[in-house]
Amino acid sequence: MGFYVLRRLSQSVFVMLAVAFLAFALFRFAGDPVMQMTGVETPPEQQQAIREQLGLTDPFVAQFTRFVGELLRGDFGFSFRTRQPVAEMIRDALPATGELGLVAMAISLLVGIPAGMLTALRPKGFASQSVLLMTLVGVSLPTFVTGIVLIFLFGVVLGWLPTFGRGQTVSIGWWTSNLLARGGWRSLILPALSLALYQLTLTMRLVRAQMMEVLRTDHIRFALARGVPRWRVYVRHALPNSLIPVMTVIGLQFGGIIAFSIVTESVFQWPGLGLLLLRSIRFVDVPVMSVYLVFIGLLFVIINLAVDLLYAVVDPRVRIRSGE
Repeated sequence: MGFYVLRRLSQSVFVMLAVAFLAFALFRFAGDPVMQMTGVETPPEQQQAIREQLGLTDPFVAQFTRFVGELLRGDFGFSFRTRQPVAEMIRDALPATGELGLVAMAISLLVGIPAGMLTALRPKGFASQSVLLMTLVGVSLPTFVTGIVLIFLFGVVLGWLPTFGRGQTVSIGWWTSNLLARGGWRSLILPALSLALYQLTLTMRLVRAQMMEVLRTDHIRFALARGVPRWRVYVRHALPNSLIPVMTVIGLQFGGIIAFSIVTESVFQWPGLGLLLLRSIRFVDVPVMSVYLVFIGLLFVIINLAVDLLYAVVDPRVRIRSGE
């Protein structure tokens, strides 16, 4: 097990180096941040002095080496637009995106897993076919369309829920929480539903496909033939075996929710990482964009590593194939 963990950790280090290189190189061509900071009325000599002060005139290798070194020291630099430390900007926006992602993930799992199980048990039933038809709509609709429909229905027509912003929050140290505020929950419902809809349909379809495959195995048929109660066979034997192959997708879904919450946060003006990235792109704020991409890459690497280690714990064959 130790060798397996070390190998996964070493692979993660190389992946993060590649992500850092892409994050640094990609935004070199996003535009001239000095032009966004100063405007056309600033003399070229002053603009050049600002570029030299920010280190933008240094060779590419020197800039990348400095970028990686600062990341390793926990120094994420300063925003070109606000001159605020990027670490503080990420820290302030993280609670909004984190709680939005957690609630959306909880909705997708709490609804998607039981729905997938029920549609697998009665694949030709009217209810199952109706649910599958609705999932096709959920997968096909873009997130921004879903968000606009929810805003129109529950915010404009019915007037039940707020349509933008976080609303009331409670501060716990540096973390600001919607979950502990009475009014915060109401502001969280619509963006969480909009973000969870696609993940919910994907979870349901994956669980359904795996469950139907497991139900055809010999040990499930033998248990049913012995007279074991059906609910026990389905819940205690078939469902856990169905979830093992789905663990990777479910784990990466959370990273995807955080990474792809940009559209949802834009529609609902949710002050999280996605909205921060959009504003940074608008003003060519290279440090914020680069650190955001590295952060998302690190999140995916951590989740993937945790899923791999969980596989090794759940399925001993993984350790055997890895040379243990």
